[in-house]
Amino acid sequence: MKQIIECVPNFSEGRDMNIIKQITNEIEAVEGVRLLDVDPGKATNRTVVTFVGTPDVVVEAAFRAIKKASEIIDMSKHTGEHPRMGATDVCPLVPISGISMEETALYARTLAKRVGEELQIPVFCYEFACFSEERRNLANCRKGEYEGLKARFEGGEIPDFGQAKLNVKAGATAISARNFLVAYNVNLNTTSTRRANAIAFDVREAGRLLFEGGKSYGKPLLDENGVQKRIAGTLKKTKAIGWYIEEYGIAQISMNLTDITVTPVHKAFDEVAKSAQTRGIRVTGSELVGLVPLNSLLEAADHYLRLQERSLGISEKEKIKIAVKSLGLDELKPFVPEERVIEYLLENKANKPLINMTLKAFADETASESPAPGGGSISAYMGSLGISLATMVANLSAHKRGWDERWEEFSDWAVKGENIKNQLINLVDEDTNAFNKIMDAFGLSKTTEAEKLARNQAIQSATKYATEVPFKVMQLAFESMKTIKAMAEIGNPNSVTDAGVGALAARSAVKGAFLNVKINAAGLEDKMFAQSIINEGREIELEAEKMENEILAIVNSKI
Repeated sequence: MKQIIECVPNFSEGRDMNIIKQITNEIEAVEGVRLLDVDPGKATNRTVVTFVGTPDVVVEAAFRAIKKASEIIDMSKHTGEHPRMGATDVCPLVPISGISMEETALYARTLAKRVGEELQIPVFCYEFACFSEERRNLANCRKGEYEGLKARFEGGEIPDFGQAKLNVKAGATAISARNFLVAYNVNLNTTSTRRANAIAFDVREAGRLLFEGGKSYGKPLLDENGVQKRIAGTLKKTKAIGWYIEEYGIAQISMNLTDITVTPVHKAFDEVAKSAQTRGIRVTGSELVGLVPLNSLLEAADHYLRLQERSLGISEKEKIKIAVKSLGLDELKPFVPEERVIEYLLENKANKPLINMTLKAFADETASESPAPGGGSISAYMGSLGISLATMVANLSAHKRGWDERWEEFSDWAVKGENIKNQLINLVDEDTNAFNKIMDAFGLSKTTEAEKLARNQAIQSATKYATEVPFKVMQLAFESMKTIKAMAEIGNPNSVTDAGVGALAARSAVKGAFLNVKINAAGLEDKMFAQSIINEGREIELEAEKMENEILAIVNSKI
């Protein structure tokens, strides 16, 4: 999975759009970064910017933005309602997909080090990037705000990076790695803010304060230290309040899910529904405010599919549809995944022209006079069709009347099949991309000896990659035959011939891809690698033919 992180820097300027635009221009100038949102606030005199991309480009964009902010924002003249200590007040990095929090924290520290050393801005690392527990909390890093920095440094406090000296113009910056925060509202069939708040108190982590006599108001119930007692809510890492939305004419539970690895969206929805029901109120739907990671919706879909005892091995598109309907995300207004899911906003369909074509267009493109797509892409596509047939059999088996107790067994097979299918689909375009890399390498200049050497290295590198891609197709197509065989053996008998056709497609994918492995390996100067991959390919081809015969024997015995 491609590594994607989000960056949400807060700049201490919310009134002068010219200044804000200069900062966001720096972000957009970095190739590979997608600017998602710019949210200025006049009262706070603060702008929250959101952008995403792969870690390296996000860190580069963040550095450029911090640098520009330090040049054009003067903290000695800044006023605003929000706590702040620097031109770039905070700069959190958030893991979105394909990257752990630990890895994200390392990127945050790398950014902090560069800001401290190159820009001479004191930097405090907080949350998951912190070096001490005291600085885990942002409030401790920002205590005294900008006006208190000089006294802190003169008193001996040392930032994590940069000099222990006030940067008069830029102030100081706090950099972190933190979890993705989801703003999420659940809709109720009531107009009562009081009832909505009661539900919010049931679920939010802080819970509710206790009063004597079990009342919701009156004389506080105190503990032995004189502190008012409270009962915790049912959801960790959750802030919630009830309110009335005049636009929709309903009350909502408005929540901030500060760590969706602890309390995911679907868990929050179910818990609110449970609390609402005990109070005679019904949840009618929900709304996501802003953007959401793809995995949040996929996890929700899997959750509700399990509750329904349905197979989890279905397409991503179908899972999104199930999540939207299960959570009622389209009750108040249409929910368009392409506009709300971070990964979809980042997706570059130009890099996957083949798999986004219609079947007819793909066939026409293959038949045209251009040399790609060729046999490699077709082999990958045949393999994806083969495992798709087996996945279909698994899903049909999971829903077969009388086999209800076996739904999870077949769901597991379908999930395996769906995973292999997705990888093979991606290799359809990747094989053509690999061919194009070779063509690009041959087109490099070869005037000087240095250029000739660089050109040859580029050709060899591209050729090696063009050998590895079809070899991966071979491995995946052969791996798919285990699922195909299982479906022929234990799957819905009415679909046994579908498993047979799947075996034929998978074997053809193996043999077709091997032809590409061999022809590309022949152009490699690294003969040891070339011979090794051909030997492995020959073994896979023989095993695939053997597996094909076994599957067809099973199929024919059941016809």
